[in-house]
Amino acid sequence: MAHDRKHGESLIMALLHKRAASLEKGEPLTPPIVNAAKYALPGAPDHAFPYGRFDNPTWAAVEAAIGVLEDAETICFPSGMAAVTAALMATLGPKSKLLLPSDGYYTVRVLMDEFIKQHDIETTEIPTAEISAHPVEGYDLVWIETPSNPGLDVCDIAAITERAHAAGARVIVDNTTATPLLQRPLDLGADLTVSSDTKALAGHSDVLFGHVSGRDETLMARVRQWRKLSGSTPGPAEAYLAYRGLMTLELRLSRMCESAAELANLFYSHKAAASVRFPGLADDPSYKIATAQMSAPGFVIGVTFVDETTAEKFITDCAAIFAATSFGGIQTSAERRGRWGDAVPDGYVRLSVGCEPTAALVDAISNTLDTL
Repeated sequence: MAHDRKHGESLIMALLHKRAASLEKGEPLTPPIVNAAKYALPGAPDHAFPYGRFDNPTWAAVEAAIGVLEDAETICFPSGMAAVTAALMATLGPKSKLLLPSDGYYTVRVLMDEFIKQHDIETTEIPTAEISAHPVEGYDLVWIETPSNPGLDVCDIAAITERAHAAGARVIVDNTTATPLLQRPLDLGADLTVSSDTKALAGHSDVLFGHVSGRDETLMARVRQWRKLSGSTPGPAEAYLAYRGLMTLELRLSRMCESAAELANLFYSHKAAASVRFPGLADDPSYKIATAQMSAPGFVIGVTFVDETTAEKFITDCAAIFAATSFGGIQTSAERRGRWGDAVPDGYVRLSVGCEPTAALVDAISNTLDTL
């Protein structure tokens, strides 16, 4: 495993007590929502909070907390895509060459095609499962998303990073699907990790949020400068909600991963499912690498039904499933990803397992499968 249970528990302890350890008598345990465009700034502007676009005490609180889990400097953003954009803008220059997963979150590819490529950026798209063996010489940046969304393929972060660095390239890992509790890209050598905290990290489906973390001071200064100059800043109330959700991340993930493991076995054995993808299944193509670099295989399952109609019926008929895009929330949700144009079968469903009682959730989904 990339990190053992004892280390994970120590991270959680440090996270939960990070803010508490620095408080003076009478100060609130939860960070205040600081709605401020202006701060008192007489004399030289040498203060942590000179202006509302530069920084904010509520951002600082959530960044410190996420930074404990990442064991790295962390900068927050108003969405996962804002974090992705910041990481790309901080690392790519004119005529840079980028290796990008062809099966990762599709919006990243759209961003490249519609905007960033205009800066003479050359992009090569390779399926996640093939990136580990693909040559990295000549590239300036290798982008990894593992497990990939929505197909759940996995690639070897440490091996790719070692080769990329030897070839003079940087590596960024989108760690949204795993979170830093289940997978630690920076420990495996990545230069930056990005996350859509809208998903599992905040976890309550009530806030858009994202972050970038890294241990290279110069690189992180570029990320921070991008946020300041582009104005890609989160609201303080959103930062508070992300902080609130983060405090229960370990508890939620524990239930979600437990239920996902049982459901993956249910789908695997049930005649209504044509096939299932889950990195925790022993014969899944992602199993070997996922077992080596993740502490748990996660909470997202890919299920392929015989056709689009059956897939949609499964989603709409099951009372325990909320039909929606996105993943990582408290309620189990699902969607047929082919409707967005992802390169998956028409009957492919991405199931995001939530925090419902495991037995009740398994029963509800099993009963629905029996009717298909």
